[in-house]
Amino acid sequence: MPRQNRVTPFGEILALPERGAWTGNRGCLHDDQGRLGKARWRSKAWLVCRLRFKDYRRQVMTPGRWTELFFLDEATALAAGHRPCAFCRRQDFLAFVRAAALSFGDQAPSAPDLDTRLHAERLDGGRKRLMRARLGDLPDGAMAVLPGKDGAWLRWRGALRRWTPGGYDGETTLDPRATVETLTPPATLAALDGGYVPQVDGSVTKR
Repeated sequence: MPRQNRVTPFGEILALPERGAWTGNRGCLHDDQGRLGKARWRSKAWLVCRLRFKDYRRQVMTPGRWTELFFLDEATALAAGHRPCAFCRRQDFLAFVRAAALSFGDQAPSAPDLDTRLHAERLDGGRKRLMRARLGDLPDGAMAVLPGKDGAWLRWRGALRRWTPGGYDGETTLDPRATVETLTPPATLAALDGGYVPQVDGSVTKR
């Protein structure tokens, strides 16, 4: 029976059998039995971490410790509202904040400042906040909900690919002038616009 620890681009945490390319956390969400409670938004620091870092070893869902979450790829984690960890991914974190600096008034944000902003941008009364944007304005690596389409769609190298827990398996086209609802928060969109390139699952290139 899979644990409830797989994150979708909508920020939902589901029990799914598929494995992820990244782990991460948003604080301790589980009880002593490894079951998730109702809390999903308690911590402002939502991180994307390496699956392996030095010689560290963790037991998944150890009581009282942070809840290990898993993501198909980094684009999924960013869409959900997470950001690179400043500890196990220090260089990626620095690249991310440098790329996002323009949206912070040309000042690279500190981790707490970035977390506060992302928390406000991803939260809408206890559920995922969606924001409207013009499709043609979205950078590669962004995810959105498309009009008349189910699920989350990744914009990548001129294509729109449908997200599934196991990879990207559908492609569609849409007028660049069309209005979509973005899953990726504005601060993260700014980082993508500024040159941060997220890791994307290899299925994105398959037809």
